[in-house]
Amino acid sequence: MRIKLSAEFKESVLKNVKENNAGKRYADNGSKKDQYIGMLGETALKNYFKIKYEPLDDKGDCSFHYYGRKIDVKTMAINVDPDTEFVNSFKANEKNTQADTYIFTSFNQRTSELFILGWVSLDELLEKTKKGKKKINLYKIKNKDLNPISTL
Repeated sequence: MRIKLSAEFKESVLKNVKENNAGKRYADNGSKKDQYIGMLGETALKNYFKIKYEPLDDKGDCSFHYYGRKIDVKTMAINVDPDTEFVNSFKANEKNTQADTYIFTSFNQRTSELFILGWVSLDELLEKTKKGKKKINLYKIKNKDLNPISTL
């Protein structure tokens, strides 16, 4: 599924990132650009799921709650439309957060489109990456191994 992000939407997210620190999780919070890309995905998904603002804990351990799930959104900036063989990465230290479900998205910087790639539970992610896909402190999962967003 793809969502076209308007210039106004992107500008409002950029303003929010400039005025607030979106990286509150651990030592590796990413640059402001990383935070901006992440907030594009998170904000677009909140709009997609019609999630109203909900204060979360101070650690910022998940993006939002949805039907009892603690969801974290992972967004990667790319310059092409995603393929089923593309890989999403997940830092090993992120599995110790409160999130139990991860939604992976990709933002095509050239077309300003956000692609909702799918979701996976933390248990599924760890199980699928046990089969030789974990490298150093990084877990990897292909788009084709994600659950369709319609099943969340």
